[in-house]
Amino acid sequence: MAGKSSGTAPRVAVLMGGLSAEREVSLSSGHECAQALRVAGYEVVEVDCGPDLPARLAEIRPDVCFNALHGRWGEDGCVQGLLEWLRIPYTHSGVLASALAMGKARAKEAFAAAGLPILQGVIASREAVEAGHVLPPPYVVKPNSEGSSVGVYIVHPGSNAPRLAATMPAEVMVETYAPGRELTTSVLGDRALCVTDIITDGWYDYEAKYTTGGSRHVVPAEIPQEITEACLDYALRAHRALGCRGLSRTDFRWDEARGLQGLVLLETNTQPGMTPTSLAPEQAAICGVTFPELCDWLVKDASCNR
Repeated sequence: MAGKSSGTAPRVAVLMGGLSAEREVSLSSGHECAQALRVAGYEVVEVDCGPDLPARLAEIRPDVCFNALHGRWGEDGCVQGLLEWLRIPYTHSGVLASALAMGKARAKEAFAAAGLPILQGVIASREAVEAGHVLPPPYVVKPNSEGSSVGVYIVHPGSNAPRLAATMPAEVMVETYAPGRELTTSVLGDRALCVTDIITDGWYDYEAKYTTGGSRHVVPAEIPQEITEACLDYALRAHRALGCRGLSRTDFRWDEARGLQGLVLLETNTQPGMTPTSLAPEQAAICGVTFPELCDWLVKDASCNR
């Protein structure tokens, strides 16, 4: 059985892969983070997470787990609860913040309580969604607990009620469609970094996010100072409202014709993509934090029982 590192470098288990719809993205994030942590001087073990994860961790005996998982089980509080049980410090948000952020309806309640601008949304059964319009079109249908725009439907005016894929859950989030530009802001610790304007030919869906050339990032965003300041403020308040720690990223839509009133908060991601060209690391780099420095900061910020 492997023991703890006999040298001075802490041993970090980078958790990646997993069983969610975002497995491939997580593997990419995990490999990049593992390499960056080696550059930063850590002893690193890459762990493709499956049902044997507790046994793997008992064998590896890491000092810290770097959570590079995305999607269900990896960023919804499940693996965080396991790590709390095992008393292994881990990066990013804890159990409650992770569960709140991943459950879009509960996150909306937290954002509303914090006075943040959100869209009208309801939880509805897939039968009700397919039977007729739950909200006046245009609206969006999406799983209540998925990330990376997995399973998102946009219903336009004049369209029939959508026919949902068999993989959609029994209950879904139905939300008013917000027109405008896609903006995002990352928070690192207690600091909102900057704003990115995400430019695509259409909806910023899974393909646009992870396919080469699917989107273009303008960072810092070329937008009015008032909107920049609002994004920074709202992202930090959302981070705190959910009880996040470490790194988070909050996404917005901005209808520039309506000025500040056209800025709405979509959701907060507690496990942002972690390749060097992902949105959060891009913003960190603009603020003078290299990718190895970012990964190092997250390891040093790791804890449990939070």
